[in-house]
Amino acid sequence: MKKIKVGVVGYGVIGQRLADGVFMQGDMELVGICDVGVTLAIRALKEKGMPYNLYLVDMSKKSDFDKYSIEISGSLEDLVKKCDVILDSTPAGVGAKNKLLYQKYNVKAIFQGGEDNSVADVFFHGYANYEKGLGKDFLKLTSCNTTGLIRAVDCLDRAYGLDKVAITIIRRVADPGDYHRGLTNALRVDKAPSHQALDLMTIMPHIDATGILVHTPVTHGHIITVIAKGKKKITKKMALEAFRAHPRIRMVSIDEGFLGNASLFRYARDLGNPRGDMYEIAIWEDTIVESGDEVMFAINIPQEAVTIPETIDGVRALMEMQSSSKEATETTNKYLHIGKWK
Repeated sequence: MKKIKVGVVGYGVIGQRLADGVFMQGDMELVGICDVGVTLAIRALKEKGMPYNLYLVDMSKKSDFDKYSIEISGSLEDLVKKCDVILDSTPAGVGAKNKLLYQKYNVKAIFQGGEDNSVADVFFHGYANYEKGLGKDFLKLTSCNTTGLIRAVDCLDRAYGLDKVAITIIRRVADPGDYHRGLTNALRVDKAPSHQALDLMTIMPHIDATGILVHTPVTHGHIITVIAKGKKKITKKMALEAFRAHPRIRMVSIDEGFLGNASLFRYARDLGNPRGDMYEIAIWEDTIVESGDEVMFAINIPQEAVTIPETIDGVRALMEMQSSSKEATETTNKYLHIGKWK
């Protein structure tokens, strides 16, 4: 079986996890990673035995890496020429500039949520619109919040049909270690509707969505509350049945000790998951309530890892490795060991 050759450009919060995720795929080959400087993440990779080939955006910085005896395999251009697909996890705006290089060598690419939608042919989600990505050249992933939100909304929509959702996002203000964000003791409200609601409607135009976003001074995970109106009434029992069947949704409860975002992060560490990551979103069974014709529930979004499975789904779509969302997501899940706890 010929493996799809994949490169990761940008070895930050998302790039580290993309590299690990691709490395786990039995039908893909991680050609290498590319970054700009001797970050702590690169130094840690060196101490772990440098399992991935490292390429540099700027070869004039090679002497910085020589000081740490970090071997360099070539330039960004060298990496691109060896790949079928590039996963671009660079800071917002950089990916759009890199796209020119990808086009030069006819290499497909997937960009993360920080880039403008115009960078790609399709605004992509592995479950909700996989088929639209088949054979395209460039995809853009939804943000971490939108990725997890769409999983849950698409789950109910496929099972029962939805007309409308209203969301409140309680958003972590920064990733762990983002000192440049400052130290805060405040909440901040964005103007409504939130981009997550608008993005959801871009992916799922048949659903009317609106939402409010609140920034909170925490680093591990977002929490989203969702009020969903089905084409017919969706009961708590019906919602539970659909959520429990979804491999990328984990049902938890307060009575089990899952009191909030920190409980889930700690549990992931206790499981021995690298970096305390969880690919699955969690939905609290205790939060599922019926209100008239609507059903309400709360989701935990592990922001650092949640987009990894959908990005790998995107590779499958670009290269037409699988023709349907069901087949593609099941293959990704198998290699990432998602749903092993069910």
